Amino acid sequence: MGSRRSFLQSCSCPLSLFVVVVALAAPSADGSRAARVPCYFIFGDSLYDSGNNNNLNTSVKVNYSPYGIDFPAGPTGRFSNGRTAADIIGETLGFKDFIPPFASNPDDRQILVGVNYASGSAGILVQSGKQGGDNVDLSKQLRNHKVTVSRIKAAFEHLGQCLYICNMGNNDYINNYILPQSTAIRSQYNPAQFAALLVARYSAQIKRMYELGARKVALAGISNIGCTPSLIATVGTNGAPCVTSVNQLVAPFNIGLKSLISQLKSAHPDAKFGYLDTIRAGILASQEFKVRTTPCCQVSTVTGLCLPNTVPCSQRQSYLFWDAFHPTELANRLGAPILLPVIQRIL
Repeated sequence: MGSRRSFLQSCSCPLSLFVVVVALAAPSADGSRAARVPCYFIFGDSLYDSGNNNNLNTSVKVNYSPYGIDFPAGPTGRFSNGRTAADIIGETLGFKDFIPPFASNPDDRQILVGVNYASGSAGILVQSGKQGGDNVDLSKQLRNHKVTVSRIKAAFEHLGQCLYICNMGNNDYINNYILPQSTAIRSQYNPAQFAALLVARYSAQIKRMYELGARKVALAGISNIGCTPSLIATVGTNGAPCVTSVNQLVAPFNIGLKSLISQLKSAHPDAKFGYLDTIRAGILASQEFKVRTTPCCQVSTVTGLCLPNTVPCSQRQSYLFWDAFHPTELANRLGAPILLPVIQRIL
């Protein structure tokens, strides 16, 4: 993957994060950093995508400048100026290289270490995010994982030691339920019913993940999407810091997801499941930034993504958001102290 600065060298983070780093990736007897787990599989949306959308017929792809301006390889398809939260977790666990996207056709050696299946605009529901073009919804991500599993000898013994992480649900709201044109689904499901629909569908998908060998699973809740620059600009806040109505709208999903995790723990005592509180992580991160509601780059009024080949803000350490939806690398790092202890408990 080329040379890159170490995690500690490139991070201006609170001491609590350094403590977690030491616990998760302790040095081995020869002084080198050993990976905490042998393999790492990533599912999700644009917050974790590392290039799976690059060759899809969609406007939701970012394999161009200024994306990746602070990433070792430059633009890769990551929806940030640098590393995603999934990348940071992998670094902290001690993985030497970034987990390759499924779309890059990783070889037999690489898939033993892990694969990233995440896709920008993807959701739990097949139809979520499709107005922008193609994406790889969660059910298809799991079918892609089945392809990977079929290539691994002694799959279940190996897969049971891996970390599985999944960040889903954001686009089922942002790019489905709350879209102005989504009147049909809103007339069919009130907010509580829609959250129940998502959790029920998600439950079946996570059980499929378990059937494919997952035994250490971290599931991320939906973040405070009402605090994104896009929704603040389009909906308005009436003087509040965020769009309170949107944040309240998605709250039932997170409640349902926590209940689902409890059910999964009871039903599958041979596995471990954890809830990643992205709301707490986002609040912790936001406290460190001067600019919280304005994107660092110039964005398209249609997609909310950075306009190609434009010059972003120079003071990226001051900006919570990179574009109209996605956090900067530093924001991802500063939220890590909330997420990493949960992962430590399920390993």
